[in-house]
Amino acid sequence: MQKHWIEIIEAELLPNLQIASERPYDPIVVYSVPKPWQLVGAGNYAAVLMHPSYPDMVVKVYAPGRPGIEDEKEIYRRLGKHPAYSECLYEGDTYLALRRLTGVTLYQSLLRGIPIKRQVLNDIDEALKYAVSRGLTPHDVHGKNVMQHKGRGLVVDVSDFLKEDNCSMWDDLKRAYDRFYFQWLRRLPVPEFLLHLVRRGYRKYRRWARPSGELHKKGM
Repeated sequence: MQKHWIEIIEAELLPNLQIASERPYDPIVVYSVPKPWQLVGAGNYAAVLMHPSYPDMVVKVYAPGRPGIEDEKEIYRRLGKHPAYSECLYEGDTYLALRRLTGVTLYQSLLRGIPIKRQVLNDIDEALKYAVSRGLTPHDVHGKNVMQHKGRGLVVDVSDFLKEDNCSMWDDLKRAYDRFYFQWLRRLPVPEFLLHLVRRGYRKYRRWARPSGELHKKGM
């Protein structure tokens, strides 16, 4: 099945997928996705797509000119198999074939009023410690890059785990959870505009706290 899937990727998806990097610091732009492929998401470097005949797998295709695929290949090699992470099933020149993680991001959970149990954060903590034990440095771990599924935590985006500086985002999110995520709030949908205000305020705080642009050098 995996061999046939790779053939479909290279014969049907890649020749007909139109994605571009228009601005270096903005997310890529997806212009056209061939049917029956479905766009799962698009980030700063790549687009993630799924074929309906293979719902347990996804393809991450890097946009022309965007760096990072060799780093991400190495990250998945180091992670190997772990329940909180995806797994790289095949490495192409411009794409990665990955095991699909299903769930709801913590950001989406807040939008929809889906409670986030402490176990979810504990699972993510353990997954990040595992990554450190494999010689990686978890980076850019925030509410849109981690998910929950059946009460357990998952880490979705590992593309920056080879960066050398430690990142405080996850520790800051945990502190916010403990200080502000009250029981009465957990089933109330949070308006998106309010989450945007929180994100903007947090970015200003980070710039103020680290005027040089460096992140705090601290452990997990």
